[in-house]
Amino acid sequence: MTSHPYERYVAVGDSQTEGLGDGDEHHGYRGWADRLAEILAFGHPDFTYANLAVRGHLAEQVRDEQLGPALELKPDLATVVAGVGDLVRPGYDAARTARAVEEMFAELTGAGARVVTVTFPDIGRIAPLARRAQPRVIDLNARIRAAADRHGVVVLDLFPQRITADPRLWSRDRTHASPVGHARIAAGVADALGLTGYGDWARPLPALAPVSALGGAAQEVAWLAGAMAPWVWRRMSRVRRPGAVGGGGGGRRAKRPGLDVVVLPEPERA
Repeated sequence: MTSHPYERYVAVGDSQTEGLGDGDEHHGYRGWADRLAEILAFGHPDFTYANLAVRGHLAEQVRDEQLGPALELKPDLATVVAGVGDLVRPGYDAARTARAVEEMFAELTGAGARVVTVTFPDIGRIAPLARRAQPRVIDLNARIRAAADRHGVVVLDLFPQRITADPRLWSRDRTHASPVGHARIAAGVADALGLTGYGDWARPLPALAPVSALGGAAQEVAWLAGAMAPWVWRRMSRVRRPGAVGGGGGGRRAKRPGLDVVVLPEPERA
């Protein structure tokens, strides 16, 4: 049993918090927020959890569409992770994105919730061909950290952690975490909250077999053509499309809009 004071956890955000990369459309998505809820629910049968995250939502959409419902649920713990989708948009405005995130920090902490956020990892180490986006990531992370300091928000800082460069933490698109990556993020948030037993969340995985320079370059080109380019195109086309407003979401609804008791997964068999 993990000792903690929380009874009502609400997660807001985009596809990462929804859990993409950890499951599928047929069976559903789990993700780091679900995994964190399972950690918190162990030994706490009355613990409840809601996940309002919707894939494709930009930071302002998360604020405008998820913050109000989150406040109505009166959480004593909330996670706010938003803004990575904004980074690849034409006309990206760092100050505007960070302002939306900070407004969520302010409202949720003002309502008495303990709030946690997560910075974005070093994209230059995850996908070298996407290194041009690194300055935006560094700048947005700095803005998020500063906003978190102003409102007493707990920060799990992924950017300096070398484990985040391990390809096994990422799904094929290198944008969404893999099941291993989601599990590590969940453990990292638990550690940031002061829960015991999760301090090794950033430990390295067993070493991978070395890849030649030519093989590495081929992997990068294959990723750019097969995964990253379609992902960027889908997001850019939403902005360019006549009449398009804001970001994505496609009319999707939150997978867990109300506070419900967490059903713990069956133990894995050896």
